[in-house]
Amino acid sequence: MEKSSSQYYQQWRLIKNAIARYGVIAGGMGVIVAVVMIFFYLLYVVFPLFLPATTSAVHAYDLPEKAAGKTLLLEMEEQNEVAARFTDNGQVIFFDTATGKTILNSTVAIPQGSRITSFSQGSPINEGAVIYGLSDGRVVIVKHQYKVTYPNNVRLITPSLEYPLGNQPLVLDESGASLELISAQVGNDATTIVAKTATSIHLTSFEKEQSLFADEATLNRIDATLSLPADGVANLLVDKEGRNLYVVGNSGRLAFYDISDKSNPALKQAQNVVEKGQKITSIAFLNGDLSLMIGDSSGLVSQWTMVRDNLNRPAMQKIRAFKVSDKPIIAIKGEQRRKGFLIIDTGGNIGIYHSTAEKELIKEHVTDTLSFVALAPRANALLMQSGDDKVHFWQVANEHPEVSFKSLWQEVWYESYPKPDYIWQSSASNNDFEPKYSLIPLVFGTLKAAFYAMLVAMPLALMAAIYTAYFMAPSMRQVVKPAIEIMGALPTVILGFLAGLWLAPFIEEHLAGLFSFILLVPIVIMLFAYAWQFLPKTILEKIPEGWDSAVLIPVIILGGWFALTVSVPFEAWLFHGNLRDWFKTELGIDYDQRNALVVGIAMGFAVIPTIFSIAEDAIFSVPKHLTVGSLALGATPWQTMSKIVILTASPGIFSAVMIGFGRAVGETMIVLMATGNTPVMDLSLFQGMRTLAANIAVEMPESEVDSTHYRILFLAALVLFAFTFVFNTLAEVIRQRLREKYSSL
Repeated sequence: MEKSSSQYYQQWRLIKNAIARYGVIAGGMGVIVAVVMIFFYLLYVVFPLFLPATTSAVHAYDLPEKAAGKTLLLEMEEQNEVAARFTDNGQVIFFDTATGKTILNSTVAIPQGSRITSFSQGSPINEGAVIYGLSDGRVVIVKHQYKVTYPNNVRLITPSLEYPLGNQPLVLDESGASLELISAQVGNDATTIVAKTATSIHLTSFEKEQSLFADEATLNRIDATLSLPADGVANLLVDKEGRNLYVVGNSGRLAFYDISDKSNPALKQAQNVVEKGQKITSIAFLNGDLSLMIGDSSGLVSQWTMVRDNLNRPAMQKIRAFKVSDKPIIAIKGEQRRKGFLIIDTGGNIGIYHSTAEKELIKEHVTDTLSFVALAPRANALLMQSGDDKVHFWQVANEHPEVSFKSLWQEVWYESYPKPDYIWQSSASNNDFEPKYSLIPLVFGTLKAAFYAMLVAMPLALMAAIYTAYFMAPSMRQVVKPAIEIMGALPTVILGFLAGLWLAPFIEEHLAGLFSFILLVPIVIMLFAYAWQFLPKTILEKIPEGWDSAVLIPVIILGGWFALTVSVPFEAWLFHGNLRDWFKTELGIDYDQRNALVVGIAMGFAVIPTIFSIAEDAIFSVPKHLTVGSLALGATPWQTMSKIVILTASPGIFSAVMIGFGRAVGETMIVLMATGNTPVMDLSLFQGMRTLAANIAVEMPESEVDSTHYRILFLAALVLFAFTFVFNTLAEVIRQRLREKYSSL
């Protein structure tokens, strides 16, 4: 009976051992599978960022209503279902983009006896305004609009024309001179028109005024005249705000006028914008009207934007150039919602580029000659007219043009910035904002926060671990070790809350006291240690061995109080009363309330328990026969600790440091609440930062699913994942080598 009971017990123990073994294996494999799945999910979300843009020809048909005249402009509405063709006879033909079938043929209210001598398109934000300049010095402004209805749950788009300033032509030149060139910006409250005649350039502004008692608004008119440049005028452009006028000369000269004061336009700058021997063949605004895209006869497209010089004066400056063709550029079209643009050359080639990413997205040959091209408002379709009067409708797949290696990892010269820089700014209040997706400031902020946290945590945690494991009395260790480890259970959101709302204002108010504490408290401890040896033996014998450190607690408290107290008169004496102001005036160092110093202290406090616990266990686990043998051979406890214990425990200590570093890199709530969350690249201890983890936490809730911003946030998570994986792998390799090296001790 006893034998069968023993056999049953052994079998049950083997079963439990097998269950435990396979349970551990299954758990470990589950963790590995979960990590791998996270990695591949991040890749799945990020991968579309790097897919190339594509085009596909969908339809081709004869030019609608060819007899209505030559094309001046092609346009499409947002759904890419209806297009408009403006002709030199004042006709506007609305047609189906899929079939070319005419939907509506409208005639612009051009007065009899007048001819169309110039034509221009307003900014896309002005809802499709176009301007006709007439042979008698008058202008007609018209908008093409599209009403969307759903009869019987089927979308119906109805085009129409509207005259925002009335259907009667506006007199621009009282002498009746022909308007050879024209440009205008039409807004809800103000309209700016610039036109060239044979003798001068006319600038006219109409501002609407709505009287309290009148039903209709009145137009207030302001006129000004500019002299013609010596090399003539090839083109005129007015920005969307009606504040800047650009006059393009025949020789490649660009003149910039400030027309904020419509009655007194001022020439601010004039310079050549193409190489000698080349001519400007096309020019257009980039979305937002902050940059001009200038194409020349050599096939080069350059981007010029307004920047401030050293004297804070506005000046046009070339920030980048694209060699898009070997043939002259005949047309440039800017995207309406992004910083991309489309070009066509004399060889019938089209190209789509993104200015910020400095990236060629599409380059295709359509036909031998192209006359006009229309880019859909969403930049997902093209409508092109070829030299043989055929219309070609193409679809475009170009979801994430803003992303390139340069835009993510290199310096980029953004519009209106004085020089190239690393910038993260993913959103703004206006629709024509240039996204700035550089990950460098976020990586920098992550490393900066981790560096200062480790600078605080490593010395304290490792020294505490060494003393606790090797020198402290066992009874005291049983109290100290759990107390420090329980610090790790504090929620980081609480630490971040305290750091942001209490620690940051406290340090700002007592900055000199903090530095006094760092300098004076170690001196006080050393002086106390020196005086300790002169105490009577009767007092020393009353303190149990290993409990010496407990005596230091009141010494540190008193030393800290003394440091904070004496810092006030010293700050007034040495730094004119305020250390922060002294840093600013004498050293040029700014001080932000929530800065790297606050993060270092708060996050260091959070990391200390992790490093301490692992390092202390590693040191305490050093075999006793090694320490006893060293002491027996005459080595002092300090020599034994430094030459035997530390070397033997070095793999565990290194693991503790690397795990603590990984904890600091991935920390979110503390850096989210204790820093200014500004993605700046500044090593200063008194400046804030933004980390990868905090950026994801802040911006992910407001990002549009599957947008470029959304996927770049996942790319930031992938970078953080890869960063942690690489460092942990290196740490494991180094730890194994340390273990092999010191395993013989």
